[in-house]
Order: sequence, then structure tokens, then C-alpha cells
Amino acid sequence: MFNLADIGEMYDKHKDDYHAKVEEFSIGGKKFAFNTNTAILGVVNLSTDSWYKHSICYTPEQAMRRGQVLTAQGADILDLGTESTAKSAKRVDQQQQKNQLQPLIKNFSQQGILTSVDTYYPDVAESCLKAGANVINFTGTEHSERMYQLVAEYDAAIVICYIQGKHAREVNEFNFSAGKDPINVLYDYFAKEIDTATRLGVKKIFIDPGFGLGYTNFYYQYEHAPKRIRYQFETLLHAFRLRKLGFPVFNVIPTSLEIFGDEFRSSQVLSAVFAGLGKSDLLRTHEVAKVKGVLDTLSLI
Repeated sequence: MFNLADIGEMYDKHKDDYHAKVEEFSIGGKKFAFNTNTAILGVVNLSTDSWYKHSICYTPEQAMRRGQVLTAQGADILDLGTESTAKSAKRVDQQQQKNQLQPLIKNFSQQGILTSVDTYYPDVAESCLKAGANVINFTGTEHSERMYQLVAEYDAAIVICYIQGKHAREVNEFNFSAGKDPINVLYDYFAKEIDTATRLGVKKIFIDPGFGLGYTNFYYQYEHAPKRIRYQFETLLHAFRLRKLGFPVFNVIPTSLEIFGDEFRSSQVLSAVFAGLGKSDLLRTHEVAKVKGVLDTLSLI
């Protein structure tokens, strides 16, 4: 069982990294103080194939209402996505993604609400940036230079995601043995991508360890659940070690269906504790109110 001694040992071994400072920047005119406050990215889910049924919005009106509620609950940015990463989910073509996303982004922008777009298509990203999107949550590795150029052109922010594959829908089994210390593997990957992105003019970067994707041995084979959960929570706790790259760390709040069952929504509360202890700078969650409560509590003790 994981305990306080494990946390103490982790801190003693990496305490220099723990106190690393990251870039702070404005997004859409809003200043983010990542070195003192963890920001929240609330999910507005436009995919009816998503397994997280509570966050699905079936109409534009529902999406607008959910976005407004999440903002009132404490979301700093809204993350809009049209395509689930579930293996059984249908692919959504680029034009359909644009048709769904552009009106919502324009409406949120008019209300002063910041938006992020979850996509691996440069053309979709460009259309959304034109509509007023503030962040591109880039869930791909293909066409990365084109994506970086677009983000720089619009002075937007980008989430660079670690993916073992071409993009979020082109992943198979996750290789847990890629390195003895996964943080070292992630560090090397992000160092290279940051170098490329900054060379192309990107100034606002988040780095995402990418453990929330639909790898076959993550969510579709029960026997792998303990290994996946251990990897996810260890990565959350070690997130502070990536901050020495100089940019804020983004993490998806993982959900443990195998353990929590019908109470799976509460599992994000547990995950948020580990994310807070690991000094994640931006957290993506379906459960904004719950996660904000955790972060506010941690800030008081």
C-alpha cells in the first residue's frame, strides 16, 4: 500500500525539482499564476460515444449551458471535444468537427469564457483559432510543426501530449517498460518538442504525460488495471519533476471504473489529491466542482 513514507522518499530524492518555477502567461487576456495556483480545465463533451455520460452535451444549447455551469463552478478554461478516444467510438470527420465547434467557440468567446479545443487535425485547429479558441489541446504527434505554427500565429496556447502513436485514435497497447523511470522518458520527449515549438514561435506551452488515452491495455483489459492505475498515480505524484523544463504541466484527472463502479465520478476526487500533491499546473476534469473543492482544501492545509 502506498503511504506517507513513499511520498517522503520521493520528495527527498527530487526536492530540487520540486521547487522549480515555470513560465506564467496570459491566455485570452487572463493572467495565470501557475507557480501558486492550479488551474482547472472543464470538459464540455460533444461526443455521444463518450463513456463519461454525465458530461455529454447532445445539443448546442446543452453545451452552452454546461459551459456556463462549469465556469460558475470554477473552471478557468473549457475543453471542447467532438470525438471520443474510446475504441468503439466512431470517427468524426473534420468538417463535422468544425461545424460543431465554431458556433460554440464564438458564443463562449463573446461571453468572455476561455476555450480549448481537443483535436489532432491542423485544419480543425485553424478554424477554431479563427473563431476565438484560446488553447489547442493537441492529442497527436503527426503534423506537429504545422500545429505549432498555427498556435504561434494566433498567439494561443498549446497542450503538447505524450502519445505512443500517431494520435489519440491511433494507439494500441501502452509500453510500460519504455524506461525504468517513465519521467525520464517523458522529459526527453518534451524537451525535444518544446525546442521545436519555441523555435517556431510558440510561447505558451503545457506538457501532458498523456496517460488518459484509450490504450488497449489501459481500459479494455481488466487484468491490466492495477498496473495502469499505479502508473497514472505515480505519474501524477511525479509531475513536479517535469516542471524543470520551464513550462506548466497539464494532467487529465484519471477515473478508476474498475474500483469505483457506479461511483466512478467520485474517483476523480481521489485522483485530484494526487494531482495537487504532485504540483500539476492545469487539470482537465469532468467534475469541476469536486476537483476545485479538493484544490481549495489543499491550499488551506
